[in-house]
Amino acid sequence: MTYTFVFLFLLMIGYVVYLNAVKADDLNSNVYNTKQDANTDKYIRGPILSADGSVLAETRVGEDGTETRVYPYANVFAHVIGYATNGKSGLEATSNYDLLASHASVLTQLKESDEEKQMGDSVVVTLNATLQNAAYQALGGYNGAVVALEPKTGKILAMVSKPDYDPNAIEEIWESVVTDSSSSVLLNRATQGLYPPGSTFKILTTLAFMRQQPNAYTQFQFNCNARLTVEDVTINCYNQTAHGEEDLKGAFAHSCNTAFAQIGLDLDNEEFHALCEDFLFNKALPASMQHSTSQFVLDKDSSLGEQMTTAIGQGNTLVTPLHMALITSTVANGGILMKPYLIDHIEAFDGTMVSKNSPSKYKRLMTTEEARLLTEDMKETVATGTATALSWYNYTAAGKTGSAEYGANGNEGTHSWFVGFSNVDDPDLVVAVIAEDGGTGSQTAVPIASEIFQAYYSIRQ
Repeated sequence: MTYTFVFLFLLMIGYVVYLNAVKADDLNSNVYNTKQDANTDKYIRGPILSADGSVLAETRVGEDGTETRVYPYANVFAHVIGYATNGKSGLEATSNYDLLASHASVLTQLKESDEEKQMGDSVVVTLNATLQNAAYQALGGYNGAVVALEPKTGKILAMVSKPDYDPNAIEEIWESVVTDSSSSVLLNRATQGLYPPGSTFKILTTLAFMRQQPNAYTQFQFNCNARLTVEDVTINCYNQTAHGEEDLKGAFAHSCNTAFAQIGLDLDNEEFHALCEDFLFNKALPASMQHSTSQFVLDKDSSLGEQMTTAIGQGNTLVTPLHMALITSTVANGGILMKPYLIDHIEAFDGTMVSKNSPSKYKRLMTTEEARLLTEDMKETVATGTATALSWYNYTAAGKTGSAEYGANGNEGTHSWFVGFSNVDDPDLVVAVIAEDGGTGSQTAVPIASEIFQAYYSIRQ
């Protein structure tokens, strides 16, 4: 009995040490941990700053001591920065611990000791205010999302979601937002919106075909006559276009649904399922921000119709824009997925560096050769396929469009997708765009992505 109690005591001590030494930061920054709010009596909530030095959130103190949280860019950063009244969301929630703490030097704190409250630490994010604003304007009046990130580092440079709101007015609009069951204005569609991926999913279908049938992959030929019927399911190419004789690169570039439906019939469902789970479907992403889990349900018992629709990004497959950006960045980065992150560093109000994040590798998800072959297919999409609108600029691009059909509660429509990257030989920027009810990818999402790429290179000049 004595040994048992000693063992349990040591186990408890070990767990306490583990919580304080290893999990302390995670626990402190957990959005459900409200303990840190007690520090509002000691500290003025620190500011959130962009990578290019813009103030994205700050607390202004009136002559009477009243504190007001202000968001100078209003709607532009609404979902990613979030709000700090009526609860918390976005970075205001995940960085709550840091914003309500001070790591200024002891000497500075002594000098400021006469003040009733000290300024909390500053959170400096990876977001670029100019690029964010360009992405916000490019999405225009469409509901949807944009994610732009560096494939080599995982730094998120822009993250936009619409419909949006003004976090400066969150108290005024709160009741109307939370009592409207049809409203999703508070949802960050970039990380939590789940959409059928449409033809952007053909990136993974192609990879599955490449791995499962390497000989058939290199010799693939398909005669497209605009439709393919198997049992009671008919797959149509967009606008009933007959593409004729296509090799795999042409089928990818022209987004030939019937060719990819046939590929879906030839794939082993369980191996396809395993590949998609390797690419984090049905799993959490390696990201600190709150996000939804993408869904892939094809299995050995799925019907032939489900095989065909899944292969073209329809069926029951659902994905977030952030996830599609990560899949694309894996291709752009030679098969290696970097962990995405939003916080560059945290510093005290006197400039003392508190902590700094560095690029971190998640995992190699495909070989360098697989990434090269997919890049060639995506280059062809820009050169001769559905994304030729990107081929006229002073940067090279590779990508994949998508037209994702949906139907729910009597509503039907088509979401417009584009995923791709620029400066193909040494990729700089990955962009994922979804415009709800935007029609084809080439019609809406590609022009939006074009504006974002142009803004990015304008900033770098």
